[in-house]
Amino acid sequence: MDLYGLIGKTLKHSFSEAYFREKFEKEQIDARFQNFELETIDVFPKILSENPNLLGLSVTIPYKTVIIPFLDEVDPSAKEIGSVNSIRVSNGKTIGFNTDAGGFSNSIKPFLAHGMERALILGTGGASKAVAYALRQTGLDVVLASRTPEEGQLGYSEINQNAINAFKLIVNTTPLGMYPDVSSFPDIPYEYLTSEHLLYDLTYNPAETEFLRRGKEKGAIVVNGLSMLKIQAEMSWEIWTG
Repeated sequence: MDLYGLIGKTLKHSFSEAYFREKFEKEQIDARFQNFELETIDVFPKILSENPNLLGLSVTIPYKTVIIPFLDEVDPSAKEIGSVNSIRVSNGKTIGFNTDAGGFSNSIKPFLAHGMERALILGTGGASKAVAYALRQTGLDVVLASRTPEEGQLGYSEINQNAINAFKLIVNTTPLGMYPDVSSFPDIPYEYLTSEHLLYDLTYNPAETEFLRRGKEKGAIVVNGLSMLKIQAEMSWEIWTG
């Protein structure tokens, strides 16, 4: 039986396993999906060697960037983004792709207001790279915020009223607010948000994170990451099955 899976560090509440199990049953596909919790990325080659029927993998936190040196080949757009979250395994050869950018771009498109020019991305991990890539492709100026900012990035202490006014789109790519730590949230001045703002959280569990709840209180449009995940899952399936 063909095998597909997900690699990450903590996967107990992952979306992918249930999604693909339902897909396989509904479409009568003779395959199974398995979560692979890896304590370190160094275990990755062992997963491949122990599962010769493995044809495709999704990749999640915290391995989207550190997986790259372990792959035989990386798709040009994933290489440009610097992040891989989908792997095709063909004749023992691993090829990395990025579906974060496409999934995010397609899911946010209906919500982007005409004239929206700048986006603030909270977080600098693998997902943030794909989000930044997708938004730049649509013509938006993008700035990343980090607890330890590098050149060209903002520190959270620099996100003041002027910054909130300047960035009408704010995307949370950090795990803050994700189940089970539902009370946490990015440290930004929510009091300056307005109905002109769009807040997007890549988290889907819970459906309304504290980040989104606080934005909603101020009249902002809020979107979670569930539709993005569904789009990504189908994109990965196409990658895996050719």
